[in-house]
Amino acid sequence: MKESEIKKKYETKIQELKTHNKFYFEDSSPKISDKEYDNLKKEIIKLEKKYSYLKSSSSPSTSLGYSPSKNFIKSKHRVKMLSLSNAFDIEDLKNFEKRIFNYLNKKIEVEYSVEPKIDGISASLTYKNGYLVLGTSRGDGTTGEIITENLKTIKDIPQKISNKDFPNNIDIRGEVFIKKNDFDSLKNNFANPRNAASGSLRQKNPEETRKIPLNFIAYTYGYFESNKIKKQSEFLNSLKKWGFKTNQYNKVLKTINDLDYFHKKFEKDRFNLEYDIDGLVYKINSLELQKRLGFTSNSPRWAIAHKFSADSAFSQIRDINIQVGRTGALTPVARIKPVNIGGVIVANATLHNEDEITRKDIRIGDTVKIERAGDVIPHVILVDIKKRDKKSKKFVFPNKCPSCGSETIKEFNRVTKKFDAVRRCVNEGYECEKIAIEKIKHFISKDAMNIDGLGKKVVEKFWDLNLIRFPQDIYNLDYKKISNLEGWGNLSVSNLKYSIDQSKKISFDRFLYAIGIRHIGIENAKLLAEYTKSIKNFMNFVNKNKLNDFLNIDGIGDTQINSLKKFFNNKLNYKVIETLSEILNITDLKLNKSGKLLNYTFMFTGKLSNMSRAEAKSLIEQNSGTVISSVNKKLKYLIIGDKPTNRKVQQAKELGIKILSQDEWLKFLD
Repeated sequence: MKESEIKKKYETKIQELKTHNKFYFEDSSPKISDKEYDNLKKEIIKLEKKYSYLKSSSSPSTSLGYSPSKNFIKSKHRVKMLSLSNAFDIEDLKNFEKRIFNYLNKKIEVEYSVEPKIDGISASLTYKNGYLVLGTSRGDGTTGEIITENLKTIKDIPQKISNKDFPNNIDIRGEVFIKKNDFDSLKNNFANPRNAASGSLRQKNPEETRKIPLNFIAYTYGYFESNKIKKQSEFLNSLKKWGFKTNQYNKVLKTINDLDYFHKKFEKDRFNLEYDIDGLVYKINSLELQKRLGFTSNSPRWAIAHKFSADSAFSQIRDINIQVGRTGALTPVARIKPVNIGGVIVANATLHNEDEITRKDIRIGDTVKIERAGDVIPHVILVDIKKRDKKSKKFVFPNKCPSCGSETIKEFNRVTKKFDAVRRCVNEGYECEKIAIEKIKHFISKDAMNIDGLGKKVVEKFWDLNLIRFPQDIYNLDYKKISNLEGWGNLSVSNLKYSIDQSKKISFDRFLYAIGIRHIGIENAKLLAEYTKSIKNFMNFVNKNKLNDFLNIDGIGDTQINSLKKFFNNKLNYKVIETLSEILNITDLKLNKSGKLLNYTFMFTGKLSNMSRAEAKSLIEQNSGTVISSVNKKLKYLIIGDKPTNRKVQQAKELGIKILSQDEWLKFLD
């Protein structure tokens, strides 16, 4: 499949998701089944994971739900309602536990609270002094809709709690759902139980909600004032004591093998349950460890959803296409005879890379097994050799870029001492058409310039019309010509112009991310912005060939430095940055100025006790401090663990830098 076809497929799915989000969340009138809706989101995320140039502000990877409806008053959650990362087999579970041990910097005995993952609608209930005062939907994870009166119609939700142990101020969270038997009388009006629950909760008239047999099971908390409970299992027991219903299948297990065994057994029995579930949730049982592990940007480190089996089917490969990504990566995609997998029609499957095609001996015309598993794009598992045409020929991976004809290479990885599996176009700039288009799409994306109205399809159309060739062309568009295009009225043109004008003021870190330098993601862009302070200073580092100085930044290594050098060695890339710097108002990065470690710099040497470097760094940054990676005059404190590097300690002493033990640092942090 050609790259343009992949992009069109992705944009089509994004638009389809937006349409169904409106049906589901705003109109309370879903048009597809819950499984089809979930599969649509998974397919989008799979595409994005495989093809890094695919990005949309409406993607489920950047939004945890849907913006609260205008029909309801909004309420910001006191603690975000984040989604969970997924596991699909025992190896995923082992990696989950390994990440926990790595973060804690030690292997410890842990136990897990195991809870069935009910396929319903998340809700948050705020109780103050024993009374239910607020009920909200999940919304986008940060802000939800106030649906208090609708939630009060659910018999499982107590409106007043007199138990003396009940907290004075707490958010109880759980799942609203409809039992399978109760859904039988509603199936003519709703696609499935989950959609029925959603539509019922979002009725304007609570009396209409009351007519629907909704249920509620509580499973966690958000805000919790003066929490003295030590374990998740203890909290679940407290929920029952306070009058909430909890899942009868909740239990505590200790090992990954125990989790896997229970999952396999439960998967066989799940169809006998009176409600739909799509997996099990495992949480570190210790609430103290949960707090210590904290969260990533999208999910907690201490919990994971173990989904049930992947769906698969056999189909025939009609063609194999090569698409070129923003960083020049060549990705083979199999165009297959459309097949229904888990309720979704699949027409494409990734072949990952050249080595994978060779290893599995995949050929055009082969009958192959396609698997869809959670957040992974459909991929080829195996070839049915018995059905292969004897005249079939092995697929020859192109040595030339299908977009610009340049050489393609496999880079040598100095860490693994092997050549990368991915073949790349050698172009580093805008000379390659496909790379250029993907760079512009990245430039206008939500986390970058965030230009509404200039989506990926629009970029492609404007490219075909020769309106855009470089990012700076966006700020010199011919709006009169655009207004004459089909589908563009005065209002849409005006909105586009407004959004483009608004994007002219951009923070330095987001600009660095927007220009699309390989290996410079959002976090690395922030690190560079914090270090150089302004675009002018940053370009001085470039012009004076001082990019190696960035090795002083904790988190920036040789990989990033080499990528920066390659990018700026390209004269066209440099010209783009130079031109954009004149057009845009690029502001300095705004730092958190409220933490107790503001303006303090730290460096670690030696092994820390009961704490990983990642956790230690996170603690410093949460308190507005900065971690650097070398001993120099800018360093304020050198923190030493077990077996520190003597050279670094000696350098610190010579420069008069204060040296702290781990205990002294923790006391300083309080």
